[in-house]
Amino acid sequence: MIFSENRYTLFRIMLQERENAMRLASMISVGVTAFAIAGSVALAQQPRTGTITEINRLNNTVAIRQTQNGTVGANSGGAAEEFKVGSGVPLETLHAGDSVSFSTSEAGGAKTITKLEKR
Repeated sequence: MIFSENRYTLFRIMLQERENAMRLASMISVGVTAFAIAGSVALAQQPRTGTITEINRLNNTVAIRQTQNGTVGANSGGAAEEFKVGSGVPLETLHAGDSVSFSTSEAGGAKTITKLEKR
């Protein structure tokens, strides 16, 4: 009888340790996921630079060729990327060929400029 009670107590302790380990693993998983999401949002908000290649005021879009980072003489013939322009971003003062600094966000697969200023 005593032997049986000891086995039951030992089993209960092992089960409790396993539950604690699973809770810890779950908390770590949630933390890593939150860190990854926060990191990607912060990265998306970093200002980028480029040159305006086209402005479409009817569709409220801008095409920008991003400035390449790297060594001097690196290939800078990258394709321009088209962005929607968010409300509050003035297009009236911008022209093709202007060098700009901009920040973007992405919602529903559409990249939208949230901040745009001439350099």
